[in-house]
Amino acid sequence: MVKGLYSYVRQSWKKPDKATLRTRMIEWRKSESIVKVDKPLRIDRARALGYKAKKGIIVVRVRLNRGGHRRHRPSKKRMTKKQTPKLVLKVNYKWIAEQRAQKKHKNLEVLNSYNIGKDGKHYFYEVILVDKDKPEIKSDRTLKWISKPEHTKRVNRGLTSAAKKSRGLRTKSRNMKVRPSLRSWGRKGK
Repeated sequence: MVKGLYSYVRQSWKKPDKATLRTRMIEWRKSESIVKVDKPLRIDRARALGYKAKKGIIVVRVRLNRGGHRRHRPSKKRMTKKQTPKLVLKVNYKWIAEQRAQKKHKNLEVLNSYNIGKDGKHYFYEVILVDKDKPEIKSDRTLKWISKPEHTKRVNRGLTSAAKKSRGLRTKSRNMKVRPSLRSWGRKGK
């Protein structure tokens, strides 16, 4: 069976060259936390998630700090039981990266994102953003759905793939309850 180019690219990303990735991450650490890139680093993953090399679609690299999502212990005037630091992070890092990219580029919509690396201090993601007002996007057969008014601010409403996973809407187990249930919204099942 003949394999295509993207299958070889996907295979190379399963065990990436550590020396090249390390030198790239050194440059990424020195740059800003949200940077627009010319081409996606993982072209196979980007194409699978909806990226096309056309006007109206950009790719942004986002750098996030790892860890440190516990609240600090308050100094005084509380019961000892109430002074324990609690975990406050309810969303995954991918969703945070998408939210930050959306906040920086307000006129664009988040299509999807993927991981490109991590080191001891940071996670690095590439986020695919779409300008829904461009005529190239409105005439595209596979991307014109995003220009409809009900698809505004998808990432803030938890409608991207990372957000749905973080909200627990991708459960396949029979014992897990899928939320939100039809009964809770007052709808009848079809």
